[in-house]
Amino acid sequence: MAHVLIAEARFYAHLNDMLLAGARAALDRAGHSHETVTVPGALELPGVIALAAESGRFDAFVALGVVIRGETYHFEIVAGESARGLMALTMDGLAVGNGILTVENEAQAIVRADASQGDKGGDAAEAALALLALRGRFS
Repeated sequence: MAHVLIAEARFYAHLNDMLLAGARAALDRAGHSHETVTVPGALELPGVIALAAESGRFDAFVALGVVIRGETYHFEIVAGESARGLMALTMDGLAVGNGILTVENEAQAIVRADASQGDKGGDAAEAALALLALRGRFS
């Protein structure tokens, strides 16, 4: 049984609640324990996962958040840099599932976050578990 950290950015709490429900359900179905930590926004997700990894308490990580395009360039920075940070952690050997939605509007986010529709939270948890299994296979 793996112990998984779900790191969630609460900027859009009502949307993140759906992602979180999907991730928790996927981990529960798979029989793994999990903890949740909250950060303010998507840019903080790679940092908190890096800090948690140093503790040695977690086998895998799930990053959840929502980034909705606005009127400024900030969307590109947050979307790109949060993804880059998570990818760097993955390349360093961590099993990280990226559940950060990068969408044009709230309607797109709802479709992707809702467990009965897109279930991207569940998908991110399953991705983290798949990487964990592969890491074990290649060790």
